[in-house]
Amino acid sequence: MKRTSGAVSRRDLLKTASAAGVFSIVPRNVLGGPGQDAPSETLAVGLIGCGGQGGEDVNTYIKNAGGQYRMLAACDVDKGRLANAKKKWGEQVELYSDWRRLMERKDLDVVSIATPPHWHALLCIAAAQAGKDILCEKPMTRFIAEGREVVKAVQRYGRVFQIGTSGRFGAYNSQAGRTIHKIVRSGLLKPNPGVHIHTGGFPVKRYCGRVNLQPETVPGHLDWDMYCGPAPLRPHNGHRFGWSHRYYWDYEGGSLADFAQHYMDPFQWTWGKDDTSPVEVEAMAAPAHSEACGLWAWVELKYADGLTLVLDGKEWGPRYDRQKPRIIRREDLSAEDQKKLDALPDPPKPMTFVEAVKTRGQSAGHAEAAHRAVTIAHLSNIAIRTGRKIKYDPVKEEIIGDEFANRLVYQPMREPWII
Repeated sequence: MKRTSGAVSRRDLLKTASAAGVFSIVPRNVLGGPGQDAPSETLAVGLIGCGGQGGEDVNTYIKNAGGQYRMLAACDVDKGRLANAKKKWGEQVELYSDWRRLMERKDLDVVSIATPPHWHALLCIAAAQAGKDILCEKPMTRFIAEGREVVKAVQRYGRVFQIGTSGRFGAYNSQAGRTIHKIVRSGLLKPNPGVHIHTGGFPVKRYCGRVNLQPETVPGHLDWDMYCGPAPLRPHNGHRFGWSHRYYWDYEGGSLADFAQHYMDPFQWTWGKDDTSPVEVEAMAAPAHSEACGLWAWVELKYADGLTLVLDGKEWGPRYDRQKPRIIRREDLSAEDQKKLDALPDPPKPMTFVEAVKTRGQSAGHAEAAHRAVTIAHLSNIAIRTGRKIKYDPVKEEIIGDEFANRLVYQPMREPWII
């Protein structure tokens, strides 16, 4: 992504000291020693975003995975939430209103990001630059292009990244899931006749935003400018803050953005799509509003190998009826190809975040997989917002032949918060 002239660069976002000290590939306590636990014992964590989801990923992906952690720092734009964070996590927690100050700390192994999604990419990139491993709440990003920048940063600085969902563990534990994964990744079945239809689970009506919001006085406990960050600085209205931020394009992207990352994580692993995206997307939806997310019925997405993915909202409009679900089996292969399939190794078990931090391996919800999963939601929303079928190049990561739609792949970011 190109940086606007005069904007703050990723490097400028952090006032770090020695790059050698900050960009270590191993956690700060990896060698143990006096007063230092081994990384398998305790991870030092800084939390950015202390709302309802704040800290939940730490319990899910560290504590519940057999690891230990100690919360040392918390940051939020809401003073009330910050005060509650100290009550929740203890007096040792140092509080910050500016995330850049938290990133400067050299005693943190992990940064857990639980802000609204319009901040996710910038914070993930800054954390990677600062030598921290990353837990990022879903959805990973607000638009496609910034997701690629997160992937690049995680790879460049050798960090472990985990998105806030873990559905692929269930997919791996399914014999049918492992079989489909193995067939697709083998390349023995061409074209892919699979049709995966995900029905329901999207609160479409609840996630519609309000139009013509009226300006309201900014509460004294809230830094509205910092909350908006890279999003447009619109007049404050309480419906743009808290849970309901999800209902507006500026910050997230409705029910698709909020839920698709969960559902697409096991889908992607099962169907072997962690390294690619759909090439054609069509949606049935109501005319879209420029600011508020609205109603949609279904989205049909097709992959280059022939696989069809359908998201059927089930709450509004006509139900999807173009195709029936179709899984693939060993029997879809010739006898000779079945022997070839049987000779291939089984897929490796996905790695937990704790295991990845300890071994410097790749966590199950790694950055590339998370980016490709949320791209499904973003492409679906682009088809909804434009009201037309779109064609997508999953290698260049751009929409083909539609300049307006392609502008939604890379959306403007408010200075100085530019990637």
